Amino acid sequence: MNEKIIMAGFGGQGVMLIGQLLTYSGMNEGKQVSWLPSYGPEMRGGTANCHVILSDAPVSSPIITKATSIIIMNNPSLGKFEPLVIPGGDIFVNSSLVDIEVERNDVNVYKIPANQLAIKLGSDKIPNMIMLGAYLAKHPVVSMDTLKSVMEKTMQGKKAAFIPVNLSGVQEGIDFINQIK
Repeated sequence: MNEKIIMAGFGGQGVMLIGQLLTYSGMNEGKQVSWLPSYGPEMRGGTANCHVILSDAPVSSPIITKATSIIIMNNPSLGKFEPLVIPGGDIFVNSSLVDIEVERNDVNVYKIPANQLAIKLGSDKIPNMIMLGAYLAKHPVVSMDTLKSVMEKTMQGKKAAFIPVNLSGVQEGIDFINQIK
């Protein structure tokens, strides 16, 4: 296994959080991991992306120039990262906010209305978790048990109250992808 995932969107959309959760989960399962965050000049509302590598072999560089998958939360991110996906790779698009089309025909595209699904679940704060679930439905690189354990370790204090809704968001993303298979 050598998964190279880029997650991208505006600051405040939670791309760093899902990258960290994926990385910590992989590390807890004994995988070789790398997490490289990148923020635009403005934190909230600016651009944000992170590169996550999960591998069975040592990771030589945290920089991804050829991604196996990208998770896209906004229009500018699609334009920037679409060219980096390998042929046959996967593009997960938050179709609630991304209104431009993927131009390539040599990749798999999954359109997930993450914001609408989040509202259906009662929280407009979890589109990122729905997108993480969509990714995990196609690439089960970590188990739900490990992901839950990592959430419990990293989301403590007041944030612990959000664990159930975050987990329901991940499950919603998994269920959405499984319905369109």
